Amino acid sequence: MTDGFHKSSYSNDGGHCVEVREHLNGADVRDTQNRDEGALSFPAVEWSALLKAAR
Repeated sequence: MTDGFHKSSYSNDGGHCVEVREHLNGADVRDTQNRDEGALSFPAVEWSALLKAAR
């Protein structure tokens, strides 16, 4: 069963990337090499602003 996290399609196989789980309240982000250490949570307005700035 999946926990809803996914890596970017731009990530390579080097393992130096983050995973994201998007939901109605925003998004959770975690390090792929340290999954057990938890995730940072971002409110929807902040997550949307980040995505807009990155584009």
